[in-house]
Amino acid sequence: MPFVRTPQGITLYCEAVGNGPPLLFLPGSDTDLRGHPEVTPFVDPLAGMFSMLAYDQRGLGSSPGGATDPTMADFADDVAGVLDTVGWERADVVGYSFGGMVAQEAALRHSGRIRRLVLLCTSSGGAGGASYPLHELHALPDGERQQRFIECWDLRRDRAWRDAHPDEYRIALDELERVEAAAAEPRRAKGMAQQLAARRTHDTYDRLPDITAPTLIVGGTYDGVAPTGNQAALESQIPGARLELFDGGHRVLWEDPAARRAIAAFLAGGA
Repeated sequence: MPFVRTPQGITLYCEAVGNGPPLLFLPGSDTDLRGHPEVTPFVDPLAGMFSMLAYDQRGLGSSPGGATDPTMADFADDVAGVLDTVGWERADVVGYSFGGMVAQEAALRHSGRIRRLVLLCTSSGGAGGASYPLHELHALPDGERQQRFIECWDLRRDRAWRDAHPDEYRIALDELERVEAAAAEPRRAKGMAQQLAARRTHDTYDRLPDITAPTLIVGGTYDGVAPTGNQAALESQIPGARLELFDGGHRVLWEDPAARRAIAAFLAGGA
């Protein structure tokens, strides 16, 4: 590939792995494929089963941004544009966090293009509850910002945990500082700001009953970014959807291998 230009005129950097039926993975806020931060956990259970494709969202990683600030509908139309460009009439779609919001919009705007849908650690917005307002965290002073980020990713990692486990806290802090350093790249900062702006207006709750694709909702029991109540709201609104919670926070894919196995079984057509 590795670049595709969608019918909407947007250039996106893509990577593919595996062989089999088409599977599109939509990553979360402020991530790109240079470090494979979210695609990697899927490779072992799914690469032998699917042709997996992921791409950098507009303005992040190797994908240039568009001329105007994108809406959630624009991000969703990028999904259809990528499918058109690579010649996939239909595909399974896994959307993580922000990618799950995009996946909801894509399932509503382009319902015929999605065979099975996995919504992972995400929210509907509106009456179903919004994911944590990350734009507010970025405005906090150093120290407080890092602690709140770490706690949001996993509600077990509160201040008492920090004081009781200083070595583990240092590891989590080092990882967060690497992420924040990468986010300071000028173009990436703009792309992230555009994502956060679109994210603030995300609201699919009242439209979710129109989703027709079989849907699995996967969440972490200790997720403070997309709380379990938000996951339950998605399940209640999407016809036939099933919710499964696993032992982890917002990064449950890394923390509980059972979550990856459940996704693989669902996409394979199992229970």
